[in-house]
Amino acid sequence: MDTPPLPGAEALYDSVPCGLLVADADGRLLAANATACRWLRHERDALVGKLRFQDLLTMGGRIFHHTHLQPLLRIQASVAEVKLEMKDAQGKVLPTMVNMAEGPWQGRMLLHISFFIAEDRNKYEQELLLQRRRLEELATRHAQDQQDLMAARAQAEDRAQFAEQMVGVVSHDIRNPLSVIHMSTVLLERGSLDAQQRAALARVNRAVLRVRHLIGDLLDFTQARLGGGISVRASEVDLHQAVADSIAELAVAYPASTLRHERLGGGNCMADADRIIQAVGNLVSNAASHGEPGRPVTVRTESTEGGFRICVHNEGKPIPPDVLPRLFEPMVRGADAGSQGVGLGLYIVAAILRAHGGTVRAESTAEAGTSFILELPRR
Repeated sequence: MDTPPLPGAEALYDSVPCGLLVADADGRLLAANATACRWLRHERDALVGKLRFQDLLTMGGRIFHHTHLQPLLRIQASVAEVKLEMKDAQGKVLPTMVNMAEGPWQGRMLLHISFFIAEDRNKYEQELLLQRRRLEELATRHAQDQQDLMAARAQAEDRAQFAEQMVGVVSHDIRNPLSVIHMSTVLLERGSLDAQQRAALARVNRAVLRVRHLIGDLLDFTQARLGGGISVRASEVDLHQAVADSIAELAVAYPASTLRHERLGGGNCMADADRIIQAVGNLVSNAASHGEPGRPVTVRTESTEGGFRICVHNEGKPIPPDVLPRLFEPMVRGADAGSQGVGLGLYIVAAILRAHGGTVRAESTAEAGTSFILELPRR
């Protein structure tokens, strides 16, 4: 009796009881099996070539992906049994267990991802937490003062633990190795290198600078979310001159862009000049990267009746109307933002202005261009 033939490789790939994804080095999805499409409630055409793996994660998952998974993949080429929260096409959060492996294929790096829905496990963990909370409530019900003290202590411990984890990863696991890399590149630059070696070294230096910028954003994000806001040390400063000096430095970083500075009225005010320059630098960087090529980026500083105003303006494609109201939330990025960064720059700009008692807003149309307006109060 003849044995019926088994399903072919394509049929097995589609029907295997786990989600399978293939992505390029930047996370852009190149393939997805039928199980993944069914669980994520996406048509295959809506995933492949359209989304990155990071786009399928919640905000916490994206941060964890940037700070943990990508560095681990670069070091050991694979990670296993990582718990991540993904989102389906309707926005439903899906608790999943994920395995990832990175490897070369025909001259490029591919990322292979498998995931399993872990709703039962997540429900079990949530039930354990719920029962623990009920026991804690029963134990503290007869002493309200003690309950308040324990709740405040638990909240402080949770915040401290999260802050320690974030700061620990950034300052120890990333910043220290970066310093070693940077010092090593400085030593290598002193040696005799050919053109190809110098180009490779320049790429390393640029990568170090990008990661340092990301580290700074993550530290500021942690302070703003968990530390009660970004700290500022205000003193009397001529913001006209401070911004002018900053623009001169930014002009070196963006040689392909024309940066203009206009000033109106007096420039003396009470502010943390370093923080204001950081905010202006973030906005100018965005304007230079996403503005109309060949058109200038204009920074106007002016004294107003209520205080001081800084406006960063560029021409080009406007910010989509659906993105504009959420622009200063963390992890919100435009469709053409590229793969660098995690979308914290504008959130940090808003946090800096709040720390000064000021505000920031954005205006963007095809006719008038895009303007970010920073308002500082007169102290």
